[in-house]
Amino acid sequence: MKADHFEQQKLLALADEDVALTRLAHRRRTLPEVAAVEAAAEAERRFAEAEVRAETEVRDLDREQKRLEADVDTVRQRATRDQSRIDSGAATAKEITSLQSELQSLARRQSDLEDQVLEFMERRETADATLGAAQEGRAKAAADRERAEQLRDDALADIADSTARHEAARAEVAAGISAPLLTLYDRVKAQTGATGAAPLKARQCQGCRIELNGRELAAVRNADPHEVVRCENCGRILVRTAESGL
Repeated sequence: MKADHFEQQKLLALADEDVALTRLAHRRRTLPEVAAVEAAAEAERRFAEAEVRAETEVRDLDREQKRLEADVDTVRQRATRDQSRIDSGAATAKEITSLQSELQSLARRQSDLEDQVLEFMERRETADATLGAAQEGRAKAAADRERAEQLRDDALADIADSTARHEAARAEVAAGISAPLLTLYDRVKAQTGATGAAPLKARQCQGCRIELNGRELAAVRNADPHEVVRCENCGRILVRTAESGL
């Protein structure tokens, strides 16, 4: 294929735009702000789960404590009735003995229940602290996530703006290149996954960074200036410049 030597020079500008677009695409895929959002969201999820567990434990402890307090109240009421029966003087000696024995049992039962209530109150205090820590952690993680999302959105917007500028610049350069040469460039670009052309600098292809051997260098040196030459190693179009070392 032949193409005007100066038209071939335009391929370098096209390659520069493709390199810029590739870097922007890579930056978008590996954006640290995206990872920061995911990390903050995961932390928020863990704290939310911890909060639910803590809330459940607090409710369970409250329910059990209320049951125990109700039992204490029942025991106290029974003890009050027994003592009133004794104090009334209407009970027989045998009844008084029985009531006094029951009062002792009720006192022991009340003491046991009150100890259990105290234990549940201590457990509730610990559960409250756990719940508070989970709520505080979730709130902080949510704030971190929101900040990370804003930074991510700003970075993505910057990438989008830069991508649009480079795509417009690429389209402008491509418009000045003949269809056959542009088609070849795009085909090679698809094969390399990067660019379709590279400058020959100091006898080295700047695409694959491999220096041309004597035979390859002679072939390029003897080629017509308008001949489209290719790198035998990477297949890119070799654009000859004053720095090619020919």
